[in-house]
Amino acid sequence: MIEIAFNIATIRKDFPILNRKVNGHPLIYLDNAATSQTPQQVIDVIVAYYQNYNANIHRGVHALSQEATDAYEAARVKIQEHFNIAKPHEVIFTSGTTHGINLVANGFTSLLRPGDEVLVSAMEHHSNIVPWQMLCERTGAVLRVIPMNEEGELVMEQFHNMLSNTVKLVFCNHVSNALGTVNPIKEIIDASHSAGASVLVDGAQAAPHIKADLQSLDVDFYTVSAHKICGPTGIGMLYGKEEWLKKLPPYQGGGEMIAEVTFEKTTYADLPHKFEAGTPNVCGGIAFGAALDYMNGIGFDQIVAYENELLEYATSELLKIEGLKIYGTAREKTAVISFNIKGIHPYDIGTILDKLGIAVRTGHHCAQPIMDFYQIPGTVRASFSFYNTREEVDKLVAAVRKAKDMLL
Repeated sequence: MIEIAFNIATIRKDFPILNRKVNGHPLIYLDNAATSQTPQQVIDVIVAYYQNYNANIHRGVHALSQEATDAYEAARVKIQEHFNIAKPHEVIFTSGTTHGINLVANGFTSLLRPGDEVLVSAMEHHSNIVPWQMLCERTGAVLRVIPMNEEGELVMEQFHNMLSNTVKLVFCNHVSNALGTVNPIKEIIDASHSAGASVLVDGAQAAPHIKADLQSLDVDFYTVSAHKICGPTGIGMLYGKEEWLKKLPPYQGGGEMIAEVTFEKTTYADLPHKFEAGTPNVCGGIAFGAALDYMNGIGFDQIVAYENELLEYATSELLKIEGLKIYGTAREKTAVISFNIKGIHPYDIGTILDKLGIAVRTGHHCAQPIMDFYQIPGTVRASFSFYNTREEVDKLVAAVRKAKDMLL
């Protein structure tokens, strides 16, 4: 068993929701790939904002506005430092990963021509498929799919063969939300750049498990949602290289993103405000920074080591159940296990687990093409975080056995 530098019992005390019961049973929360839980330290930051300095930012000369502005911009710097981004104005606050992806897709509308090609991987979340389909419909560009294999890994040889001077954009998730696969994004980025293509990486599922160094990766765009990494919902970030952010047109028009407005002409504000129209989620941005502080206080090396142990243990114990199949057996993966039991619909298993106080996700996980590839209706997905325990894994396995006995 891996020795960890943090005390799991102490960490669990940071998460008030873990004390509640569901259907008379202690909550076992294994739906972390959908959203992580929020520690008291972040909750306190949210409460303090609304109690002490709730105000609109950037526009006020009064004390509360200045305090809110300072805290919000300090959070931007925390994000910059966490992801090793060169400049704070390359961090754009968004409502989440989906917003960031659509911002980029909208911006490329004027840059693509009929016959240009856009590549996406076969294991994308719908939010990294649909915006590119819409972009291709607007521009006449062609969407092509990087294939995957039975293990849930991209077929990299075919990806390299797909690259040509007609490929303008490549989109790939860093980690698959449905399978847990960690994709070789550095190889994808370098090969795409060599072919003259730009790259957007969906980092939503990677952020809780991998501290991405965006300068080292040399990626053009990278998107993250705070609620995957112990922060609140409704806030995220888009990283874009300065050269690209200057080239792309604004996504939305309104207050804050302007330099000067007349009825004859409007000029736009400098980065990052050019892409941040309207009143932002001020509290969410500040809490995003607090969540990163919390995660870094524990340490990502420790988190990864602990979660990998949970993944290995849960995988070995679940596979002892006859008829259980795990989808996504990549050599590199995060703490996600998608599985089915032969002859049982995943929804029925998930319903019984809920009755026993265990929260998992069932369905296609907004990754329907993956389910179509495996010719299944969906999976049961148990996704682990650093506040889960081996004892919870044991209870999950026992509950899955009970569900199987009840349903077969």
